[in-house]
Amino acid sequence: MRLCFLVEEQYRHDGMPLDVIRQLGAWGHQVDVLWPGRSLISLSDAIQAGSHDAWVLKTVSGGPGLTLLEAAASAGLTTVNDVRAIRGVRDKALAAVIARGTGLPVPVTYAAARPEELAEIPEAEFPLVVKPADGSSGRAVRLVATPDRLLEPVAPGDGAGGLLIAQPYVPNSGTDLKVYSVAGELYATERCSPLHPAHDVRERQVPLTAEVARIAARIGEVFGLDLYGVDILLGPDGPVVVDINDFPSFRQVPDAVARVSAAVLELARRGTSGRDSAPVAGRVAGPAAGRATGQPKAGAATTRSVTPLPRPARPTAPLGGGR
Repeated sequence: MRLCFLVEEQYRHDGMPLDVIRQLGAWGHQVDVLWPGRSLISLSDAIQAGSHDAWVLKTVSGGPGLTLLEAAASAGLTTVNDVRAIRGVRDKALAAVIARGTGLPVPVTYAAARPEELAEIPEAEFPLVVKPADGSSGRAVRLVATPDRLLEPVAPGDGAGGLLIAQPYVPNSGTDLKVYSVAGELYATERCSPLHPAHDVRERQVPLTAEVARIAARIGEVFGLDLYGVDILLGPDGPVVVDINDFPSFRQVPDAVARVSAAVLELARRGTSGRDSAPVAGRVAGPAAGRATGQPKAGAATTRSVTPLPRPARPTAPLGGGR
């Protein structure tokens, strides 16, 4: 197959998706890589119906990659994830409205252009979690205990000039539950909350309860996502969804590189879920989950890139271990 990956500058050294790109090349597939933030792209040549089996996006919110992915979709190309699904979760204000409107457990959400406008929120709702609507990777997420602390200075560039969202803080143990979906296979991991950096939590895979699995699978159905992650807090009233990400890091997922690579190929072959397709049911994969299935045959690497990627020291086997 021939695939095109759009990789933003922030992820140029990340194992996800670079290891996936290398893996697909090792399996004999041609992978072209475009870097939207630092290279000239000929739209007439790059976005041409039929030239690639699928386009895959790993980008930051608000980055130029999403526009290019939408252009590819407009030319009739398959995108991973479905481009309409990505747009729905990249804007956290929009995602909160969609999720809460479908009955998913999402906190009450407020939006404002300036921090001082959040002071109109009833004091009983404090403390608040405030973050940029276009944020990613935990950037500029802060806990505001009282209205008078809304105007405390933040680091330069942390949400300045964009829409902010605020949600009442959900009391929790200081541990975030991250649930990853790899084309319907669900994996749960726990990690330290960005709001409680002093809390000592060893990042690890954990068992997934039926209730959390149902919520995570429902996220995929509602938004039309195939490769995604969901941040869930276990609050006093049960699980609460606090963030949704398309094409996340898949940390602690066993054989993550092989599993995600195989999923990208399968999605390229059959097309992604999208909003208008039948929902994909989530299948729980526990800490002792088996090997990925449907892997392609090994072959000669044919990866091409505007900027050469360092090659692995040894060829990667079809089911090599992930990070």
